[in-house]
Amino acid sequence: MSRIAILTDSTAYLSPDMLERHDIHVIPLKVHWGEETLLDGIDITPVEFYTRLATHSTLPSTSQPSMHDFLQVFNGLASQYEGILVPLISSGISGTVASAQAAVTEFKKVPVEVVDTHSTSAGLALVVLAAARAVEQGCSLPEVTQIARNVVQNLHLFFAVDTLKYLHKGGRIGGASRYLGSALSIKPILFFDGVGKIDALERVRTKRKALTRLVELAEEKVGSNPVHVGVIHANAPEEAAEFRSRLAKRLECDQLYTFELSPVIGTHVGPGTIGLALYVE
Repeated sequence: MSRIAILTDSTAYLSPDMLERHDIHVIPLKVHWGEETLLDGIDITPVEFYTRLATHSTLPSTSQPSMHDFLQVFNGLASQYEGILVPLISSGISGTVASAQAAVTEFKKVPVEVVDTHSTSAGLALVVLAAARAVEQGCSLPEVTQIARNVVQNLHLFFAVDTLKYLHKGGRIGGASRYLGSALSIKPILFFDGVGKIDALERVRTKRKALTRLVELAEEKVGSNPVHVGVIHANAPEEAAEFRSRLAKRLECDQLYTFELSPVIGTHVGPGTIGLALYVE
C-alpha cells in the first residue's frame, strides 16, 4: 500500500502521462454552458472548449466540486492509502478549498491535509509535482505537506491576457479592474498576489512586448538560481513554444514544463493568454 495519496483539482491540468507516472488523482471542476454541465478536462478538452467559445454567443460559467464530491473521492482513496494531501486552486478565485475543508471535517478514516496554493494552472502543477517527488522519496504526510507549503511560499505566477472581458465577466478581475476600458492594444500583465487573488502589475502595448516583459520578470525573481518553471497558454501553442525557448535561454531551469490552461481557467482568462509560474527551492 502506498502511504500518501495526492489529490489535486483539474485546473492543474497535468497530462495523463504525468498523472499516471506520479500516481496523482484529480477531482474536476465544472463548466456550465447553458443547461449543460461539463466536467473540466473530462467532458470537454481545451481544443473543444475554444472551438465552442468562438462559435457560441453565450459565455460559460464555472463552479467548484462540492463537499460531497470530495467525500466520495476521500472514501475511495482511504481504502488504498494511509493519508491524503490535497493541493488546490487558490481560495482567492475559487471555493474549491472551502469545499475540501468542509469535507475534511466530516471525514475520519485517514488524515487529510488541504493546501491552498494561492495559485492555479502551472503554479498548482508545480506544487503537485514537488509533493509527488517527496512522496516517491518516502516522506511522511507532514513532511510532504511542509514541502508543498514551502513551494507555495516561493511561487510566482505571471500572465498576459489578450482581453480583460473574460476575467470581468467571471468576477475574478480583482485589481486588474483599473485597466478596464483601456485601448484594445494594451496587454495587461497580471499576477497572483500573496493571498491568491489576481492583481494587475503593469500594462504594455503589444503581445510581443508583454512576452518580453514576462521573461524579464522571471529573471528578476530568480536571478542565476536554478528554477522550476511551467509555461502556460490558452489555445496558443506556437506562442508558448517560442516563449518557452526564450525562457530556456535566459534561465537556469531545473525543470521546464508547458501546460495548457484547462477549460475552467480558459473560461476566465480567454484565448491567447500566455504566462509562467516559477519557484526557486
